[in-house]
Amino acid sequence: MNRRHVLIASAVWLTLAAPALAQAPQTARPKASEIPSPADTYAELFHQVQMRKLFPDGKTFVDASPKRPPAQILAAYRAHATFTDAELKRFVTANFVVPQSTPAPPPSKDRTTLKAHIAALWPVLTRPPVKAVDGDSALPLDKPFVVPGGRFREMYYWDSYFTLLGLAADGRTEAVENMVDDFGGLIDRYGHIPNGTRTYYLSRSQPPFYFAMVGLADKTDKARFKARLDLMRREHAFWMDGEKTLAPGQAYRRVVALPDGAVLNRYADDRATPRDESYREDVLTAREVADRPAGEVFRDLRSSAESGWDFSSRWLADGKSLKTIQTTSIIPVDLNALIYGLETAIAQGCADLADAPCVAEFSGRAKARRTAMDAYLWDAPRGLYLDYQWRERARLDHPSAATLYPLFVGAASADQAKAVTASTRALLLAPGGLRTTTVSTGQQWDTPNGWAPLQWVAVSGLRRYGEEALAKDIGERWLATVDREYRASGKMLEKYDVEEAKAGGGGEYPLQDGFGWTNGVTRALLELYPAP
Repeated sequence: MNRRHVLIASAVWLTLAAPALAQAPQTARPKASEIPSPADTYAELFHQVQMRKLFPDGKTFVDASPKRPPAQILAAYRAHATFTDAELKRFVTANFVVPQSTPAPPPSKDRTTLKAHIAALWPVLTRPPVKAVDGDSALPLDKPFVVPGGRFREMYYWDSYFTLLGLAADGRTEAVENMVDDFGGLIDRYGHIPNGTRTYYLSRSQPPFYFAMVGLADKTDKARFKARLDLMRREHAFWMDGEKTLAPGQAYRRVVALPDGAVLNRYADDRATPRDESYREDVLTAREVADRPAGEVFRDLRSSAESGWDFSSRWLADGKSLKTIQTTSIIPVDLNALIYGLETAIAQGCADLADAPCVAEFSGRAKARRTAMDAYLWDAPRGLYLDYQWRERARLDHPSAATLYPLFVGAASADQAKAVTASTRALLLAPGGLRTTTVSTGQQWDTPNGWAPLQWVAVSGLRRYGEEALAKDIGERWLATVDREYRASGKMLEKYDVEEAKAGGGGEYPLQDGFGWTNGVTRALLELYPAP
């Protein structure tokens, strides 16, 4: 690459980065939006490494650690006249410690019990505290934590609630408290819990399960509980930022004001650039979209990642093609159910602390949210909660496992729960567990895949409303799927094909082995439905 190409690459990178950099105000204490990601730090070097696909997985370079100050690395790169791919790779390996995938836990020699295998995996997946290093994307964490495994080398937000279920079932209370403290530290430091503990995840969060994590933790220490309750209120403020400034039909960040004045939430990443960890994929996707600005496409791709369902027919206007992604135009069932859960948890926590004004505020918020969910997300003829396209003022006919989230948090009436139970059995129950959606698109958050978190949400929600038969059916089918693959390969996988009860597929990366949330949910379900 000659100097002219360097300048062109710099211009391309600055064009892509501008929407993110322009929105970062200057304050004494850097906000999350001001902390540079690898794309910001390494500029055109980053662009070239990712677009040339020097590493098969786009996440490799963003997790690399610099061997010297980043400014020196970038200056050395810019001083070089040309780079072939081979030379560029040598430059990267000379200047960075390039991570390898976390070694998969070895297949168990004794495949007679899942419980023992899961117990043996916790130490394998546990990582020590992290200190910040200039130019490294890893965020600091004060206490040990459990990672999902494989390419996922850091702690993830919603993954971790389901991991904690298994840690709690195995009596690992210290590990539970450590991770809840780590997540609280993230809220305290950044104002929210990022998607994962990397700088490139700071512009988005994930499904807000922190209140449920606190529910698994110790509550006997009143001072500790009050501190965690305050953090729950701070997280709620993050999700509701801008709510008081909106007119009906407007949206800002993660809030949407509906025609009747009700306010519900959407997923909305704060950046409008390609994801650092999937940079090349996002650039190529945006190039295929002729009728929308690239920044809009990038934000919708990022916002889908905030949902945790990246990617799914739920977010696609045509239900098929990633080119039609419209995540920020959708009010999702699961997100609003979880924020209802957060609001009710805050109200209950404040009641325990005799804070009457807080109880009044958050019980009122929960009541208003439930009313709005019934108005916009509940489809009585179908017996389903469905996502809502707020720009078009239309409920979307995309049945999915998200319909069970209102049961998980107690937002459904008894009649709604009964209808959801019937619809779930008719549409979502598969031979190997619960389907994610009813359509096959090749995206990983569509059928035939089933995912551990969705099995737990369904089982827990159905049990909450006394629907024990379907809960047991889903739980036992899922356990049979996990056990079958475990006996065949000795592995615990990220996702499974629930149509054929085998390893899952699809997505932007190979199937991952480890695996935090599968271990946690499987372990918790084994408490409810022990093997005969």
